[in-house]
Amino acid sequence: MGLFAADTGLTLQPVHPPLGLNMNYVNHPVVTLVLKEKVFSWSGDDFTVTDTEGRPVVKCSGKMMSMRGRKTITDAWGNYLFTIREKIMSWRTTYLGEDQNGTVLFELRNRMSWGSKMSIKFTNASTGQPVALLLKGDMFGRSATIFIEDGPPIAMIKRKGMNVSNLVFDKQTYFVDVAPGVDLALMAALCILLDEIENDQSSGGGGGGGDFSFN
Repeated sequence: MGLFAADTGLTLQPVHPPLGLNMNYVNHPVVTLVLKEKVFSWSGDDFTVTDTEGRPVVKCSGKMMSMRGRKTITDAWGNYLFTIREKIMSWRTTYLGEDQNGTVLFELRNRMSWGSKMSIKFTNASTGQPVALLLKGDMFGRSATIFIEDGPPIAMIKRKGMNVSNLVFDKQTYFVDVAPGVDLALMAALCILLDEIENDQSSGGGGGGGDFSFN
């Protein structure tokens, strides 16, 4: 089974009130984020999430294929946004986004349900209210959708599959369509985490998190 499968007939409508951690990232039309993964690289070099025009949205410092250490997410100019790390000694695979003081800003958890479902919880900066998002996908696919719990879709993720060309250039590509009013930096971080989980599972690592393969 796998996390990513196609959803059809879904459209992304503007979200109001705005949704996310950083209101500087919510004033936009529908935006497609692009994350290119260096599949076989174990370097600690930074990598960047861009839009389709190649403009940087966020940068991540840390090893692309290991969640054993912390990863720092900054804006395009290097200003700190948050750190992501794996929660140690957790029964379910859990990742935390924290500020510079170690305060938890968001939590991503594998709910271990049939069909590969994950939950993301945080306090919405525009309302001060707790929010739960669900990421859903079915078997044998290459895409997933992020919904507000009991609400509409806010982002759709698609992965360009590995082929000979991708192997030559040592990378795969994720595309994330994000609805207006939704925090681009948060969506970019979630995509980074999903890629990390996939790599960790594929390499035999990770702790009891279920199956996240892209079969």
